[in-house]
Amino acid sequence: MKPILGIDLGTTNCALALASPESLTLLPIPQLVNPGEVQSPDLLPSFLFLPGPADFPAGSTALPWDDAPPYVCGVLARKRGAENAGRLVSSAKSWLSHAGVDRNAPILPSAAPEGVRRISPVEASRTYLAHLKDASGLDFAAHQVLVTVPASFDAVARDLTLKAAAQAGLGEVMLLEEPQAAFYAWLERHADWRERIGPKDRVLVIDVGGGTTDFTLIAVHDAQGALALERLAVGEHILLGGDNMDLALARFLEQRLPKLDPVQFQSLWQQCRAAKEALLAPDGPAEQPITLLGRGSSLIGGSIKGQLTRAEVRELLLNGFFPQVASTDLPERQKRSGLQALGLPYSADAGITRHLAHFLRSVQPGELTAPTHVLFNGGVFRSAALRERVLTVLNQWLAAEGAPAARALQGEDLMHAVARGAAYYGRMRQTPGGIRIRGGVPRTYYIGIEESLPAVPFMKPPIKALTVVPFGMEEGTTHRFADREFGLVVGEPAEFRFFVSTTRREDPAGDLLERVTDELDELPAMEVTLPANAGDAGVIAATLESTVTETGLLQLWIVARDGRRWKLEFNVRERT
Repeated sequence: MKPILGIDLGTTNCALALASPESLTLLPIPQLVNPGEVQSPDLLPSFLFLPGPADFPAGSTALPWDDAPPYVCGVLARKRGAENAGRLVSSAKSWLSHAGVDRNAPILPSAAPEGVRRISPVEASRTYLAHLKDASGLDFAAHQVLVTVPASFDAVARDLTLKAAAQAGLGEVMLLEEPQAAFYAWLERHADWRERIGPKDRVLVIDVGGGTTDFTLIAVHDAQGALALERLAVGEHILLGGDNMDLALARFLEQRLPKLDPVQFQSLWQQCRAAKEALLAPDGPAEQPITLLGRGSSLIGGSIKGQLTRAEVRELLLNGFFPQVASTDLPERQKRSGLQALGLPYSADAGITRHLAHFLRSVQPGELTAPTHVLFNGGVFRSAALRERVLTVLNQWLAAEGAPAARALQGEDLMHAVARGAAYYGRMRQTPGGIRIRGGVPRTYYIGIEESLPAVPFMKPPIKALTVVPFGMEEGTTHRFADREFGLVVGEPAEFRFFVSTTRREDPAGDLLERVTDELDELPAMEVTLPANAGDAGVIAATLESTVTETGLLQLWIVARDGRRWKLEFNVRERT
């Protein structure tokens, strides 16, 4: 059995866990905490600082494995970035899932002033992964490596994560969804889990990370006397998390400070992140000071000071992000300005409880799906007040539906569960009869099929939707649609249209929808020119094949009668 490495590639922190048949441990991650000072905590803050020639003394950023790294990564990057946000890369994982930008282009830091070099979200992710690899001192090729991603990550973000892992030299990598990893970590910590949950139970995993909010619902079944686990539903991609909370705290504190320029506000935002983490910690202080450097000739004398208290942070986060709402109060859709600054497409509604209501009502349309247990994950939930608010709101909904109250699963590991759970999942994959959550693809995917009809003025031919990847399609499986032939345009530009649904979970592979309904979201179209052979008449007969690889990557193949094959990279064309 290969030893397993589980990697939490987090928006705010990264972690690394090692599992063997006998043990599961978190690995220390050597990193700079001050210029010239290396320490080895068990978390790597997901921050990169792009130093200028005068930012650090010569040789003070050396690491045990690299005398002159191009970027500063981790604790020191976070510290220095709070003082100089224009050189700080943060929230790279959120940018990795942003389909509105070229994620391979150098766009970070998004607020970098002219003259400061930028890097791509893929490069930032590669750097974090490479740091974990080099810091571990392990031969990754001799390990099974699992990297976690949000459950709501679309296929493009998953593909780019694999690309970053390959560039970092991690070898063959598998992906695992973060809420599932958190649940695997809970299973690993509780050998008696079968006594804590039982048949017909539903576990709601609420994962509020630095950049995203993820909901996953896992059902417990009786399988011939043994308990089996099945993922029932995954929420939509919600770009809402700790980043939003940090910004809210910065706006709140800004009202008590002198007028700040953009650079000072960016620094305030970063310092509010650190203050929030300190104040929400179980043993955190009652208040946290904030100090901003002045501008102009008197940087020190003109510094600006403020503070946040634990009570203020809890009050703002409770009422702003976890409001008391009814289960029928769905997320608000605000009218947006036609022109906006280029940035992340954050959710228009900051109320996480409203997003939770929407999720629980979308599993079985028209009904509120009732979970029996809740597993919290993410550093935000280090605050007991936030966990209690979620349970209070949820149980008010359940009481109104006549359902029993949900209970929190105790013994969670909010900061390290994802890495530990990934390592444990890898162990279960290698263990005959090991615990597995049946999951597969969390959405249903379709390709558009244009009807063959006579041309009609001012109207385009109707489009049908063929189910090519059904909900729950497992990794390592393929569907072939040999009994369905289509006309394939070759030798000239042609457009392929793709659709996705998070609500239509019963459409089998090969099912043809007669029309595209509102339940289907269209993905960006793909225009390609497929090469033609001599004798092709412009349209040839072809069938389709869909595959979900062992790494969780979606592939769609077109197969001509003569054996020619083309892979449509719709897996890298999705939007969030």
